[in-house]
Formats: sequence, C-alpha cells, structure tokens
Amino acid sequence: MSAHAKGPSSDAATSGIRLGEVAVSLPDAFDTGLYFIGRLRTPWMTRRECPRQGDRVAGPACRVEVNARWRAGLKDIGRHSHLLVLYFMHEARRDLVEQSPRSNGETMGTFSLRSPIRPNPVAASLVELLEVHDDHLVVRGLDCLDGTPLIDIKPEKCPEAPRPK
Repeated sequence: MSAHAKGPSSDAATSGIRLGEVAVSLPDAFDTGLYFIGRLRTPWMTRRECPRQGDRVAGPACRVEVNARWRAGLKDIGRHSHLLVLYFMHEARRDLVEQSPRSNGETMGTFSLRSPIRPNPVAASLVELLEVHDDHLVVRGLDCLDGTPLIDIKPEKCPEAPRPK
C-alpha cells in the first residue's frame, strides 16, 4: 500500500509528505538488530541546521563517543588518518520510496538520493581523525544531529589488505 501527495489538502500532505512523493507501509517487524556503540556529538541540534554533507577540511571538530564496553576496540585506531563512521539517522522518516528533494513536485527514487529519508536510515561519513582519547575520538567531517547513535567505526583503508595483481 502506498500514499501519494496529490495536493495541499491530501492526508499525505498533512503528514509531512511533499507534492509528488510516495510513501509505503513499513513492515511489521525488523529483520535484524544493531548495537549502538556510542553517540556522535556535533554542533547541530535540528535537522535544518545539519549540512548536506560533512566537510573534512573546514567543518567543525566533532566527538565520536564510544560506550565503555566497546572502548577496547579503539586500540591502534590512531594509525589511521581517515575513518568511515557509520551512524543511524534516528529522526529520519523511513517510509518514502519517491522523494521531491527540491520540493517542486518532481520526484526521484529514494535509492538514487543521499537523503536521510530511507527504509534503513544508515549514514556513512568519511572523516579526518584529529585526536584519540580513551573514551572518544575527535574528527572532522560529520553531518548529523548531536546525539546521533553510532553504529560502527572503520578505517578508510586497510593497509594489510593484499593488493590485486
């Protein structure tokens, strides 16, 4: 079942859907679970304040806070200059399959956009590692709300990976 926004008076429009966008019913149950390993601390308190994409050069320094049980996993992370930070966009809608990113009624498929609105609102930012502490990292290049749940941290590249011949 899907809902289309036909105009300003439609039910879909009053639920925050833009003209031309298409929403679907979400499944009754999840297929898997995740462990949030910490929180991201940024200067942005609202979605409207968040940049469209993080800036590893001129963006603000942000904290990647790691929960106590996972902190041993930070061992040797300072060997890397850049990290891939995966996080869950906890305030994003999850039901739109077609979106109007410019709010003009012209739509694109959700999977052709980098919008936070998606069935599984998982985001990835390539960040510069600035500082390593026992319980957190300081990075540059995030683009999410303060308090966003942290899913994972990975090095940008694996130096031990075999090179193709």
